[in-house]
Amino acid sequence: MTAAAATVPAAASYEDLVAGVLAGRYGPDPRSRRIAMAFTTRQSVRHAGRGGGYRNEVLSLRLDAAVGSCAVEPGELPAGVLDDCVGADVATLLGHELGPVRAAALDTYLLHTRPHGPGSGARPWPLPAGSSLEKSRARARAVVGLLGTPPGSTVLVVGVVNSLLEALRERGLGYVPCDLKGGTTEWGEPVRTRVPAGPEDCDAILASGMTLGNGTFEPLREHALRHGKPLVVFAQTGSAVLPRLIGAGVTAVSAEPYPFFWLDGGPGTIHLYGGTP
Repeated sequence: MTAAAATVPAAASYEDLVAGVLAGRYGPDPRSRRIAMAFTTRQSVRHAGRGGGYRNEVLSLRLDAAVGSCAVEPGELPAGVLDDCVGADVATLLGHELGPVRAAALDTYLLHTRPHGPGSGARPWPLPAGSSLEKSRARARAVVGLLGTPPGSTVLVVGVVNSLLEALRERGLGYVPCDLKGGTTEWGEPVRTRVPAGPEDCDAILASGMTLGNGTFEPLREHALRHGKPLVVFAQTGSAVLPRLIGAGVTAVSAEPYPFFWLDGGPGTIHLYGGTP
């Protein structure tokens, strides 16, 4: 980590980070920063050679050059939510009734004041050009590499992405797949809709940044911190939020701000925090 990164204030929890932003510890008064644009991105995908597909929906907010995001379940956002966000100041949106709006607003502000780069402690990691599946697999290898757990370990995966499960299998790691959507993995394994009551049975946790918006992140962070267990987050949601929680339960983050790898076939970059290069 660079000397500049060491000056970035640390946060003890998600709520502590929000409080720090509101107190001005991370940059200009968020009451003075207004969202210029709000939009949603929707996709439906079925990779060649895969047995199933999935849909994504993401809320994104723009503040100057920064675009922060929070993924949601498709169709979850009510009509009019974009109008709520446009022209509103960041502080107001941090108190919005909807968790995804709060998470997207925090992400946007932190991307505005602490953009990804060496000064924030990030290591750029190139993704090659290619098909959506090729890029998904390249990202998955980088993400799973952040775990640092030996073969034979069991990883609790919260937010199932088949490319990530494939990368875990390649490294000889077992996993317990959990996702609110349920269903089965590419290999026919049942996906739990709830995190196991005893996640102590897992050696590490690999979680989607989407947990910020649906309220399931903090219990995972607290569990990892309490048990000294690795917690790696792959973050399209909250890509600028989660790195600020490294050392408070989060071990490493793969940060991927908008536009995401699945929107373009050309080369791209993700930003790795923590873990090993």
